[in-house]
Amino acid sequence: MSSVEKPEPGSWVVQNPRKRGVPEGLWLHCEGCKATVFRKAVEERTGVCPECDWHFYVSAQKRIQQLLDEDSFEEWFADISPLDPLGFADRKPYHERLVAEQAKTGLREACIVGRGYLRGRPLVCGVTDSAFIMGSMGSVVGEKLTRAIEQATQSRHPVVIVSGSGGGARMHEGILSLMQMGKVCAALARYHEAGGLFISVLTNPTMGGVAASFASLGDLVIAEPHALVGFAGPRVVQATVKADLPDGFQTSEFMLAHGFIDRITPRSELRTEIARIIDYCVK
Repeated sequence: MSSVEKPEPGSWVVQNPRKRGVPEGLWLHCEGCKATVFRKAVEERTGVCPECDWHFYVSAQKRIQQLLDEDSFEEWFADISPLDPLGFADRKPYHERLVAEQAKTGLREACIVGRGYLRGRPLVCGVTDSAFIMGSMGSVVGEKLTRAIEQATQSRHPVVIVSGSGGGARMHEGILSLMQMGKVCAALARYHEAGGLFISVLTNPTMGGVAASFASLGDLVIAEPHALVGFAGPRVVQATVKADLPDGFQTSEFMLAHGFIDRITPRSELRTEIARIIDYCVK
């Protein structure tokens, strides 16, 4: 008799079976319709849900690729790095938080600025990214936007700033952050006096000091559908006024109905809309 007995018929056991499952990251959960949607289908539609047209977050780099002509963007002031002037610490020191955010996003700061072309039309473009400390405006964000606007004033190019900021002014830098609101607005005032065209694009979310300063100062203010736009968030407002808020409060649709923005434009039509505005306004 063999020293190794065979198991009874029907009792074979597969050792270390290889499990077959769905690869991670293949599907996305849509906040609009609550459906589970195929990531590739969303990416093919510029980050828009194929079921309900909900606009997903896209990075600053991706927005530049979507908005501007291929390989036309020249980044400016990429070497400016944030500092920790206050030695600020909450759950972790600010300087450590900056390093972590830079590693996570691949950005040096929450803003990219530069010059590019949109359907052959030259312009100066700035984009803030909510993935980097919620797109909050620190000293570097304000400095880069101010310098870009000043360059556009000299070159007489239109300015397009796409805002994705849920953090407003960055508390980690105190008054130095709050100063950026006035600094960027002053640069825009000089740009306006020189006859420049500023198109502000609001995305989800555009809140706090960004919404209260340069994002609201466009000659034309465009918003993506269903974007949250305002100063304090709806929960803070409701707790303060102690009353129920209107339906759709602080959405771009609500803002359009109350005259705060000029139009709502889906992401897929943004290039065409901005090109049309430049052709109409720039002589």
